[in-house]
Amino acid sequence: MSTSAVSTETVVDVHTHIYPPAYINYLRSRSTVPYIRQFPEAPNPDQERLVILPSEEDAPSTSRGRPIGKEYWDIDEKLLFMKTHGIDMSIVSLPNPWLDWVPSDEAAATARGVNNDFVEMCQKAPDKIRAFATLPLSAPVEQIVEEIERIAKFEEMRGVIMGTSGIGQGLDDPALDPVWAALEANKKTVFLHPHYGLPNAVYGPRANDYGHVLPLALGFPLETTIAVTRMILSAVFDRYPSLSVLLAHSGGTLPFLAGRIESCIVHDGHMQSDPEIKKRRGIWDILKTNVYLDAVAYGEGALKAAAEASGADRIMFGTDHPFFPPLEADAVEWLSTRRNQELVPKVFENGDVAAVMGGNALKYL
Repeated sequence: MSTSAVSTETVVDVHTHIYPPAYINYLRSRSTVPYIRQFPEAPNPDQERLVILPSEEDAPSTSRGRPIGKEYWDIDEKLLFMKTHGIDMSIVSLPNPWLDWVPSDEAAATARGVNNDFVEMCQKAPDKIRAFATLPLSAPVEQIVEEIERIAKFEEMRGVIMGTSGIGQGLDDPALDPVWAALEANKKTVFLHPHYGLPNAVYGPRANDYGHVLPLALGFPLETTIAVTRMILSAVFDRYPSLSVLLAHSGGTLPFLAGRIESCIVHDGHMQSDPEIKKRRGIWDILKTNVYLDAVAYGEGALKAAAEASGADRIMFGTDHPFFPPLEADAVEWLSTRRNQELVPKVFENGDVAAVMGGNALKYL
């Protein structure tokens, strides 16, 4: 594989999360998803647990949510993690569930507060931290656009993070067009991240016996794939040809299924009855022009599929910190992070390694 990305030894983590302290306190005050509280029946009843997935409400308290500590909200812990794992720069973002759940009349002000917190974090470590902003997607569309235009003035903000529901009806919703237009006009990349997964019923009656494995390993990647496919089918990238989207978790299953999706479009009578369909850009063109993929793949085959789909010059290293922590209390290194670091030189060669590990992020973000 070859790449035109700049060669660099700088390591940049494009997929790394942090909850600002004010957001954490907001979650502690709540009693419905999302919320933070302690569970007496949990393995460590004194430790706080974060419950963010609707499916967790029906889980036993021992597996409801996940244990959290200051690595979820303390920027010094983020910097320590970076130092331990040889990461020079992180583009931090608010983790799911973002602000999708905030009442409409509070969303714009909440987004401003969260984004201002992220700017302050960046300013405390100007050579180490940049950020993706958070949008008030439950607010009226004009307020979402206003926040895009506001954060575009901050050098620290390199794009926005967004879930797959958009403003409630998915990413193929025509009501999102002003948002796509504002993001394209302000040259802000969308970091698209899953949260809602699939309906819990698809995993069968014993799903809770397996902790978070089924919704995280299967639900998240398929959610991403479905969301982006709907964007492609509804011609979002034809209307906004300069819109760029960074897909979490190496694009879910999209790189593997892209050929099948394309074949289904070509052979679908309903789709082909639309005379405009033949004028639309193909999925492979979109993958190599509008889409970036992070390298949070955990497997050599998955990362190779991502590279084949979008090219080595569009893959960017990520960790998903502080999620997937080591279970050993005294562990210093994170196995999940080391695994993703070690995969890159197995899949890529020469300058492509440096590009994936940081050069592509420095060039495009």
